[in-house]
Amino acid sequence: MVEALLVLMLISSVFALLIRDMLAAVLLLGVFSMLSCLVFFLLSAPDVALTEAAVGTGVGTVILIWIVYRTERRDRT
Repeated sequence: MVEALLVLMLISSVFALLIRDMLAAVLLLGVFSMLSCLVFFLLSAPDVALTEAAVGTGVGTVILIWIVYRTERRDRT
């Protein structure tokens, strides 16, 4: 189970790097954070998983979405 989540984390991070739309990249980083939260929980670290869910998935994603809306959404090239 953990191996499948690690593969999904790898796929979401590569897509976040390759995509041109900044909002989609931020959402993929949120998916990455949620998957890492699940990995921490499965590895018996619920305190780290809860912190990752609150900070990485919650607050971090909201702040990055706010920043994307204050700037240009797409890459110029």
